[in-house]
Amino acid sequence: MASLLQLSPSLTFGRHRLITRPIKASSNLCPPNPNSLQFAKWVSEFGFKSLKFALSGTLAVSLSLTGVGFAEGKVGVNKPELLPKEFSPIIDVAGFLSDGQEKRIAQEIASIEKDTGFKLRVLAQNYPDTPGLAIKDFWQVDDRTIVFVADPTFGNILNFNVGASVDLDIPRSFWSRLAGQYGNMFYWKEKGEDASIEAAVIAISKCLKEPVGPNNCSEVK
Repeated sequence: MASLLQLSPSLTFGRHRLITRPIKASSNLCPPNPNSLQFAKWVSEFGFKSLKFALSGTLAVSLSLTGVGFAEGKVGVNKPELLPKEFSPIIDVAGFLSDGQEKRIAQEIASIEKDTGFKLRVLAQNYPDTPGLAIKDFWQVDDRTIVFVADPTFGNILNFNVGASVDLDIPRSFWSRLAGQYGNMFYWKEKGEDASIEAAVIAISKCLKEPVGPNNCSEVK
């Protein structure tokens, strides 16, 4: 289905891939431009193992156990008490979305699932205030699930965990372009976190509903 989330628990979601903004130990949290060739190369090489750490809630930590070595003392998060009492495809612990926005996004998510069979799930958070790993079981994340985590902690607010089945249909470049367009700091600071989230959901919906082919999802709109 840019980066999220040192975990001690082991977590495997099958052949998922994490599309994330790279952070190196020497970068001082200044990753490459999401539209750069370096970023595109990084996206294409990043393996599914990083998903084990993504849902813990912080960008730097996900990389610390994949060879980058940058942890800054952050630890994995698993707070099921932050989950809603009843099922919802949207969990907004950060308070970015109004009730009306949540309703519109929920309707769009239902439309996506009805038309495509893919499941979009949205988590809005500010690390470390997040349910973290608890969302895996709550949402029954599988190969047809896109977990969209909106977290502005490290600049780009758009973070995606893509199931293997989705990965077969959607070009990986789409996720980096989407993050570059609606997730960059200039956009969400001007428009608001809520605007970035809504715009991303609409773009994902349009992409998933396009016929699969060599040119599907070629534009972010």
